[in-house]
Amino acid sequence: MSIAIAYGRALVGVSAPPVAVETHLSNGLPAFNLVGLPETSVRESKERVRSAILNAGFEFPARRITVNLAPADLPKEGTRYDTAIALSILAASGQLPAAALSTLEIVAELALTGDLRGVRGIMPAALAAAAAGRALFVAPDNAAEAALVDGLAVYATHNLHALSLHLAGTTPLAPVARTPSPPPLADGGPDLIDVQGQHFVKRALEVAAAGGHNLLMSGPPGTGKTMLAMRLPGILPPLRDADAFEVAIVCSVSGQPRALEDWRRRPFRAPHHTSSPAAIVGGGNVPRPGEVSLAHHGVLFLDELPEFGRRALEVLREPLETGRVTIARAAATISYPASFQLIATMNPCPCGYAGDPVTACTCSQEQIRQYRGRLSGPLLDRIDLQTEVPRERDWLRPANAAQGESSAVVRARVAAAQARQFERQQTLNARLDVRALALYAPLAADAQEFLAQAFEHFRLTARSYHRVIKIARTIADLAGREQVTQNDLSEALQLRRMDLARAGR
Repeated sequence: MSIAIAYGRALVGVSAPPVAVETHLSNGLPAFNLVGLPETSVRESKERVRSAILNAGFEFPARRITVNLAPADLPKEGTRYDTAIALSILAASGQLPAAALSTLEIVAELALTGDLRGVRGIMPAALAAAAAGRALFVAPDNAAEAALVDGLAVYATHNLHALSLHLAGTTPLAPVARTPSPPPLADGGPDLIDVQGQHFVKRALEVAAAGGHNLLMSGPPGTGKTMLAMRLPGILPPLRDADAFEVAIVCSVSGQPRALEDWRRRPFRAPHHTSSPAAIVGGGNVPRPGEVSLAHHGVLFLDELPEFGRRALEVLREPLETGRVTIARAAATISYPASFQLIATMNPCPCGYAGDPVTACTCSQEQIRQYRGRLSGPLLDRIDLQTEVPRERDWLRPANAAQGESSAVVRARVAAAQARQFERQQTLNARLDVRALALYAPLAADAQEFLAQAFEHFRLTARSYHRVIKIARTIADLAGREQVTQNDLSEALQLRRMDLARAGR
């Protein structure tokens, strides 16, 4: 048979569209042509495939070989098509049965020796193959990741020769045992009980965790801002199955497969303040996920927020509002999920001691204004909770050194509040739009009048107005109340203290 088709998967964002590797052998001078919008790494597969076929003990056809990667209008990049190309050539030349290729998909790179190597983005390919009802052949490096997908027959082998023996029916391979989804881990990591004092900020951290709200903490050096931020993942409930798969897909696409022991643990990303906009939201000639996507369903921690470049901060606006980031290039437009929780810290001034009762500030008013001006109003508007972290000394006295709550205790309350939200509205309060907010957080007449007066008094924006209601809805959920009260709104306003400070009150 001079025509054969093998099946593989491309990688476009977090999706894996099917690719048919069509090979035709014809008479004429020996040539090897690869068509179907292959990029450089795909065109180079010709030499890898030739050497791999010869070193696996097969004959490379001395004919005119045309390989088409269909659909031809989809750009192809990477080394993921190598093995599918080799198998289609062997089937077209009669060295393998072509019918054996119809029920399987192959995603693996080939070494010159004929060995199979792993590729990035195997999780989307595995999910797509399972949906298509085909088996998936991968390199051993990718086997455990692919085997996490339920209902998928995964086969892994070290080299092209063993794969060909399986397809010929001579030495069948056993499917890889399915990797069960790991259970939630026992308590571990930094514990909230380690933080002495700062009860108001701990309350803000609990509210942020319960409703999925973003949080900005401002205070002098050494007050515990970073210490508190590092403990946010510990009070968040474990990832649900669907969310864990979404996180695993992003990690797979980025080339950083998720470890099984971290399967249900929330991602925690803490990029340095020198990070570029492309590093934050993703980019490159072939766009890769950035920090906002790697923090999907987890926490993005930006320490010393004003030290980040202005452009790097402004690109956060879209993902903070929509939970997705879209990267446009001439060849394609890629969209990545980015439903993360932002927690950030900052000093009140360049020297860090403005308003500190212990150390005098050395900054001029102009320096303070310029420093705080690095954060735009629209960006701050998208951060739900904005609170100060003052220097506390009373907790050092034995009478005030009462031990706080552990992360496990707070996490139980957070999990209960989130369960109420998912039962009521199928999402966290931070993700409610204006229409849903009116439906799920209606205000009584007195509460509505109280908020209207606060809106005028503190000169809040419309976005701030709705964010206060979202925070109040979360406070009510933590207390187990269906109705949002005036007290909930009052606490919510206190949790946006920087808004009040900017208003000059």
